[in-house]
Amino acid sequence: MNNPTRRDPVYDPQELDPLLIALQYAGDVDGMTALFEPDAVIDRGDGRLLRGRDAIRSHYVEVVASGRSSPRENTLICGPDFPTVTSPARCPAAR
Repeated sequence: MNNPTRRDPVYDPQELDPLLIALQYAGDVDGMTALFEPDAVIDRGDGRLLRGRDAIRSHYVEVVASGRSSPRENTLICGPDFPTVTSPARCPAAR
């Protein structure tokens, strides 16, 4: 990956984490949010679910502003396109 903040489509799931982190370091909240489907769900792991791009964008605005080192800190990203990230049993969107 020569330009980690490029806007080209990502087809290899192994490229998603590095791209998400590179976009965070660049402060590109819109780029981070664009990686998710409109109806995506993120389980924060603290009992809160982020449903949809608006909620996900708000979360990443906070992440970038806070300077946390990883946008996926304490989060579980799940859905039909992320079978290797978590098992369907742990994914609220799959229930």
